[in-house]
Amino acid sequence: MAVRPVSRMLQRVLRSSVRSCSSGAPVTQHHPGEPSQTAAEELSRRRQFLREHTAPFSAFLTDSFGRQHSYLRISLTEKCNLRCQYCMPEEGIPLTPKADLLTTEEILTLARLFVKEGIDKIRLTGGEPLIRPDVVDIVAQLHQLEGLRTIGITTNGINLARLLPQLQKAGLSAINISLDTLVPAKFEFIVRRKGFQKVMAGIHKAIELGYSPVKVNCVVMRGLNEDELLDFVALTEGLPLDVRFIEYMPFDGNRWNFKKMVSYKEMLNTLQQQWPELEKLPEEESSTAKAFKIPGFRGQLSFITSMSEHFCGTCNRLRITADGNLKVCLFGNSEVSLRDHLRAGASEEELLRIIGAAVGRKKQQHAGMFNIAQMKNRPMILIGG
Repeated sequence: MAVRPVSRMLQRVLRSSVRSCSSGAPVTQHHPGEPSQTAAEELSRRRQFLREHTAPFSAFLTDSFGRQHSYLRISLTEKCNLRCQYCMPEEGIPLTPKADLLTTEEILTLARLFVKEGIDKIRLTGGEPLIRPDVVDIVAQLHQLEGLRTIGITTNGINLARLLPQLQKAGLSAINISLDTLVPAKFEFIVRRKGFQKVMAGIHKAIELGYSPVKVNCVVMRGLNEDELLDFVALTEGLPLDVRFIEYMPFDGNRWNFKKMVSYKEMLNTLQQQWPELEKLPEEESSTAKAFKIPGFRGQLSFITSMSEHFCGTCNRLRITADGNLKVCLFGNSEVSLRDHLRAGASEEELLRIIGAAVGRKKQQHAGMFNIAQMKNRPMILIGG
């Protein structure tokens, strides 16, 4: 299979870059106060586990399987300026009233608490986080937190070129940009909006400002964009990109079908036919990605194999939704409202007990793909990915 020529826009990006850079889910409510005896015993057991293993990490963020959660994803908004097929139902979603969303101060209060307990990476998501007016200020204030090593953002790229200089100055250290096709007309079909050139400009700006790698998230869907795998990988020859191919995952309203899913092994086989010299890179601890590189290429490629080969055993992620619910698993439908406890005046210790109890209930692994497809969960846009 030959690699098709990329668009003129992509060629311009390549040339200039080389020059410049050699709510719908059931929610489990818990009230502030003392945990149940069972929860208290579980927390005690986890503390004992940590003492025995001499791990300098918070018991509240360590689950019953010994997984230490050091990565927090915070959704800043449910709104988005695109309507991606795999993320938002075609008919749209009922948005949470503004009064029920986390305020900036509530976001920062929770972030401070989690960082104090051992979170060293925070990623801001949405919806589309860059449509939140105070996103630069949020990044700047997160940057002041001692112990926080990485502040990342996942964006559709529409507003990125305009905002990135400010975000970088504020302390943004990592960028993921969603892009599912290199064909402008197909882009409009997938996201139901215009904006391809703006996304490409955002990728260009990130490279220009020295971000490396710039991660490009591509959800692969059979019959839609699986024929572009080679074109995406070809971009990594001259650009410092990490193109991440994501298996299509089921969420409320995205009409997931097993037949639409292209597995990691199928994608890898396609790429190896074109590039038999493809090398597997060492896996980083707690990484969700299987990374590969073509010798001599500037960038790399990765696979997110949530459906065909789960990575639950090393999961270190927690999520806070825009309306303030803590999700301990992307595919789980159990949530606890941190917002309600904050607004009820819960102390820091009470919040930690509630968080610890939720983390303690985290299952060893998520359900299989067919069971996930039948489970009630939020649409992706209301989770934040």
